[in-house]
Amino acid sequence: MQNNTFSTLFVGQNLIKLKEVDSTNNYLKNLASNSEPLPEGTVIMADNQFAGRGQQESVWQTEPGKNISTSIYLKPSFLPLNKQFYLNIAVSLAVSEALTQFVDEPVEVKWPNDIYCMGRKLGGILIENTLTGVFIKSSVIGIGLNINQQNFRPDLTQKAISLIQLLKKETPLEIILEKIFVYMEKYYLNLREGKYDFLQSDYLKRLYNFNVTATYKQNGKVFEGIIKGVEDNGRLIMETETGESVFNFKEIEFIHTK
Repeated sequence: MQNNTFSTLFVGQNLIKLKEVDSTNNYLKNLASNSEPLPEGTVIMADNQFAGRGQQESVWQTEPGKNISTSIYLKPSFLPLNKQFYLNIAVSLAVSEALTQFVDEPVEVKWPNDIYCMGRKLGGILIENTLTGVFIKSSVIGIGLNINQQNFRPDLTQKAISLIQLLKKETPLEIILEKIFVYMEKYYLNLREGKYDFLQSDYLKRLYNFNVTATYKQNGKVFEGIIKGVEDNGRLIMETETGESVFNFKEIEFIHTK
């Protein structure tokens, strides 16, 4: 456990660094359930995460020491369950805005919370909530970002991208984390104040393929659609040839055309 010089109020002020762990999310969840109350903003960082997960148990691949594998502990007890997707929105905005400080190309959010740049995946976010009644007791926010990794598996080469590929130079992970923590507080405090319209508006500005005709797949069927918005509960609103449709997480897949 370390105290830090991050210019934040609470995110990252309690930092635990690990050489290796199966999943920073799992480690943080165990820590929260088996110890004294954790300070809000506690961060777990790992040089190597050998069983990182994405949405719906997808595996997150990362090279040791090259990328950001981190989890943040928050207590958004002020957030009703029917607004819980706004935590995803706040975190996605924080990460994308932080990365925008380093690259000239637009950094976008691919619904629901992948981080994209130049049509390829730069990272992802996994939020796991513990509920009490109709409110969120605590949240473990996992963030995985491709930073200084240059080579990916052949099946990911056209789908993944890293900061070093964009910048042609390495970037210290701590500098990026500093930005992420600062913007995390900014958007989290806006969330606490109930600024849902502001968060929704900013999210749509960064939403990958918003108001753009693109190709998707559902249950093996390929179709064209235009993303028109996101409901409060996180469902995607899309205009298709049969009219307006809404989709839950993992119901549809974006088809890469490159």
